[in-house]
Amino acid sequence: MPEVRIRPAVATDLPVLMAINHSCMSEYVWQMDVQREEGQAGAIFREIRLPRPVVVPYPRPVDTLADEWSRRSGMLVAALEDELVGYLRLTDKIIPQTAWITDLVVRPTARRKGIATTLALAAQSWAVQRKNRRAIMEMPSKNYAAIRLAQKLGYEFCGYNDRYYLTQDIALFFGRALK
Repeated sequence: MPEVRIRPAVATDLPVLMAINHSCMSEYVWQMDVQREEGQAGAIFREIRLPRPVVVPYPRPVDTLADEWSRRSGMLVAALEDELVGYLRLTDKIIPQTAWITDLVVRPTARRKGIATTLALAAQSWAVQRKNRRAIMEMPSKNYAAIRLAQKLGYEFCGYNDRYYLTQDIALFFGRALK
């Protein structure tokens, strides 16, 4: 298999990245159950197997990528040979000493080849170079592949935000300390 190369994004990458199919398939979701009692409330997430695989639409408008890409602290792209096959966006301006990793996207034909892992590890290196001590990955509760990736990389569930995306989906947050 060819080596995955990671580099910072440049403006000419954007049309190619926007053309990637950003949706994913999922057979599982994290379902939220809210429990309310007098004086307290809580939420429990359960991994649920769906009766059939579903297409999970991308939770953000892809056509805004060109307008928003420079507003983040960083954006990394993955290339196999000379073809761009994925990207992720980062910022370290939300929480002090914390890198926030979002928009981890890999072309469907290049999935399950370690590209998302390589991008996430490169993001962690980027964060450490910028003196961040923690990383948080954000993903929709329906993106089971992203949840499993976060867990595989040692991230632990650290929060959620209901109706976070324009799609009204729940955002899950997974965090880990950086060395």
